[in-house]
Amino acid sequence: MSACVRLKRGRAKPVQQRHPWVFSGAIERVENDPADGDVVEVQDAGGNWLARGYLNRRSQIAVRLLTWERDEGVDADFWRRRLERAVAARQSLVALAGSTGYRLVHAESDYLPGLVVDRYGDWLVVQFLTLGVERRRGEMVAALVDVLSPQGIYERSDVDARAKEGLQERTGLLWGEDPPEWIEMLENGHSFLVDVRHGHKTGFYLDQRENRARLPGLCAGAEVLDAFAYTGACSVYAEAGGAATVTLVDSSAPALALARRNLDSAAPGRCGVEYVEGDVFSVLRGYRAQERRFDVVVLDPPKLAASGGEVRRASRAYKDVNLLAFQLLRPGGVLFTCSCSGAVSADLFQKIVFGATVDAGRDAQIVGSLAQGADHPVALTFPEGAYLKGLICRVW
Repeated sequence: MSACVRLKRGRAKPVQQRHPWVFSGAIERVENDPADGDVVEVQDAGGNWLARGYLNRRSQIAVRLLTWERDEGVDADFWRRRLERAVAARQSLVALAGSTGYRLVHAESDYLPGLVVDRYGDWLVVQFLTLGVERRRGEMVAALVDVLSPQGIYERSDVDARAKEGLQERTGLLWGEDPPEWIEMLENGHSFLVDVRHGHKTGFYLDQRENRARLPGLCAGAEVLDAFAYTGACSVYAEAGGAATVTLVDSSAPALALARRNLDSAAPGRCGVEYVEGDVFSVLRGYRAQERRFDVVVLDPPKLAASGGEVRRASRAYKDVNLLAFQLLRPGGVLFTCSCSGAVSADLFQKIVFGATVDAGRDAQIVGSLAQGADHPVALTFPEGAYLKGLICRVW
């Protein structure tokens, strides 16, 4: 008999609505003794078939669903079909024109839960985030090679999420040639160097591509502050838009060194550039004390809330840094502010920025909204996939 997960009474609706997660608290029992990582059938309390997914009793998300079609088996052909569908979707995206770095597979939102695949030129960087895909890494790699013919595939499964699945972190070459120390990629025609071995995420914040493309139109003749600058991507766009000066602030000296290389390569000497290593909050408070002012402030901090339990603390930090930005902007200036914390909703983030505006005693208008790029889609049945949000505000 097939391994089966039987749900408690009244807990079938999310599965019927094709949400990809079954939480452990929704399960009445597990039948026929499957091993963690095995594919199981999911039934309602009455024994009616609902879906098929892979099991992990060690995770709060006990089953991650793969298919709601009873006659669709989960085998090597299944993974290949899903991968081909994700790749084909990227080939039709106008937003990727002029780009050789982008996301190919976005986990649950591409109906491949636990799998992330990013492309940087001729190399693929993958993350196996769950036990279900970890158990099938050989099949995944073989399918990626067959469909995409990369020069090499490198693993960056060095993320906290794996601990929740009972997995250790892993990195290293999976197939083909080792990536060079720096991979050169294009984004909207701009060239960037990427360190896929040690950089944040898989090496670059690919999800901000379409947001960054809006910066040049805001920066002509402007004094720009790029806070949490990382490798300087936003500053490259600001410089391309004719900024008079760009000030990059980040706590990481290696990141700023790479930012310098990216800006020098983009347009050496086109505008005044200042690199400031330090805690962003402290540096911005110092600028406030000095009464220094800017025309454009970019806030793109790393994730400040990894879970719901951290939202209150993160909200205070988001308010603090946005308050500082409002205080540093000249009248008529622009705030470009983002949050990549999935636990902080777009509605809550707007309320946080509103509170910062009030405390700063400034007037502000929302002139644009920001979200993750089209290569990071959000399945309609999986709203949790919409993690990146932001606002462009005109400040008076």
